[in-house]
Amino acid sequence: MRIKKLLAGLALSGLVISMAACSSGGSSGGASTASGGKDGDFSGHGPITYVQGKDNAAKMQGLLDKWNEKHPDEKVKYIELSTSADEQRQAMINNAQTKSDAFCVESVDVVWVGEFAAHRMLMPLPKDQFPEDKFFGPVWQTGLYRDNMYAVPFSSDGAMLYYRSDFLKEAGITEPPKNWDEMKTQCEAVRKLPGHENIGCYGGQLAKYEGATCNISEAINAGGGVFFDKDGKAKVNSAEAEKGLDYLVEGFKSGFIPKEALTYKEEEGRAAFEAGRVLFYRNWPYQYVLNEKAIPGKFGVAPLPAMGDHPGASTLGGHNVGISSYCKNKATALDFVKWFSSEESQQYLLKEESLAPVYDKLYTDPENIKQYPYLPTLAESIKNAVPRPQVAKYGDVTAAIQDAIYPALQGEKSSKDALEDLQKKLESLKD
Repeated sequence: MRIKKLLAGLALSGLVISMAACSSGGSSGGASTASGGKDGDFSGHGPITYVQGKDNAAKMQGLLDKWNEKHPDEKVKYIELSTSADEQRQAMINNAQTKSDAFCVESVDVVWVGEFAAHRMLMPLPKDQFPEDKFFGPVWQTGLYRDNMYAVPFSSDGAMLYYRSDFLKEAGITEPPKNWDEMKTQCEAVRKLPGHENIGCYGGQLAKYEGATCNISEAINAGGGVFFDKDGKAKVNSAEAEKGLDYLVEGFKSGFIPKEALTYKEEEGRAAFEAGRVLFYRNWPYQYVLNEKAIPGKFGVAPLPAMGDHPGASTLGGHNVGISSYCKNKATALDFVKWFSSEESQQYLLKEESLAPVYDKLYTDPENIKQYPYLPTLAESIKNAVPRPQVAKYGDVTAAIQDAIYPALQGEKSSKDALEDLQKKLESLKD
């Protein structure tokens, strides 16, 4: 009971972090392009600051206190920004534009790394001083920009498929679906039950905001498509991308995905799932503890379902820490980043902040699994996850994705036409 109360108490913190992990990066314009220090110049010991968004769990200071107790001459001051990811990002851009040393170590959304690195807002870090082999591969990649490390992961995020196990049980189904075809078959069986005739089969975050970019990316990636190739050239207008996107477009057209899902952000969809209006729902791990409180024993989690021959692939979320180019005491900052991204800190953030670890080892620890039963499923999600485009103009890219694809979800154009429009827009966006 104590564990369940702890999990429920941490749910709000997980919600804020999870939403920020798939929130808008905003416009790419306005960042400073001048560097505040030479690459590799990690000199200076003394006090530093750590900057991140609102901490609703109020546990981050406890972790920083552990550092301060061991480093009385190099204490870290906690600067807490708003809950809005856009406002957090803009505050960091403003700090760089004014060449201020007020921000030193910064918590950055994984989709900001490319932009901040390209505009020299973050210092390149010594990659060989961090234990790459301990990190999940896709998570490690989020800190890189053009093969150089600019930020170190400290929390991750991967989507899972939530399902109403009570409804499946009524229909005589004991295992969750492994692919979209099975999901359709299971939903048809549930719809034959009295009282469930009109249940929505599937939902995700499909309102026109960053959540749609995450869900659209998952469909395109699961079909075998990409937005950009390895050389950074737009490659989204492909048969593979069309095949993946068609799962969503045809889902709306057939009624498999209810029209209501076009209004779903994380919480709207969760409310529909808990109310029994949606049988399967794609969301982040924070939902698990909230479901335990609202509908205990009536739900389960599984990896995202495969689309055709391709396995389901979550969009990768999470936060990394980087060092501002204008930080004064960069030697202390580097030592702090190493400690903050260590296994010790990872364990604290899992237990006290309910954040998904970035180290593989913590997902197999028996005590962790006992307290967080979803960890094995989440680990699979993160291992197979695909980052969103790591580009300097990410804000423009995500806006282009939403503008081009949303009409197809509404039934106003085909997947093919939407992808042709998106290809043209992405070609016009050069780093």
